[in-house]
Amino acid sequence: MIGIIDYDAGNIKSVEKALQYLGQETVVSRDPQVLLKADKVILPGVGSFGDAMENLNKYGLVPVIHEIVEKGTPFLGICLGMQLIFEKGYEFEECNGLGLIPGKVEKIVAPDMVIPHMGWNKLEIQHDCPILRNMPEESYVYFVHSYQAVVPDEYLAAYVEYGPAKIPAMVYDGKTVYGAQFHPEKSGEIGLQILRNFGGLIQ
Repeated sequence: MIGIIDYDAGNIKSVEKALQYLGQETVVSRDPQVLLKADKVILPGVGSFGDAMENLNKYGLVPVIHEIVEKGTPFLGICLGMQLIFEKGYEFEECNGLGLIPGKVEKIVAPDMVIPHMGWNKLEIQHDCPILRNMPEESYVYFVHSYQAVVPDEYLAAYVEYGPAKIPAMVYDGKTVYGAQFHPEKSGEIGLQILRNFGGLIQ
């Protein structure tokens, strides 16, 4: 069972449909007991960092997420959900994140490039990551975002190039926490393979 955290932050249904297409049993919930019983958990999200953290706090989900991670349950943040994994975000104002992986989230700096970074871009794999295995050499995924992670190299599983910018695309803590800046649920067969890999992780 894959638990999808419901905290009023968009793209939940598209993630659920992609997982159901793959034959994965899913539950969308903000009930701590339901989420803590899940075999794997996904934090999706579209919107702003501060509003999302406000909602997670409002629903009492921050300590629940920490408990999920501490018990070794595979955890995947998608798009905004990935950004919330880090210690701080600077969208509009400084805001504390979940602090699951060291780093911060700042506005993309890519002179002469259109912001937001929107559309398909090629993954450049940097470090071994279980949910990026069995990827074709030319793997393109779909992005929509204006802010990016600034993360220590050892957590950077894959990146994309956008003009002069090297944008983290997938982060991994080396244990059970993963983050995808792109939308696997909108990234065709490549994205489905990533979700399939995540669904196949053994706790």
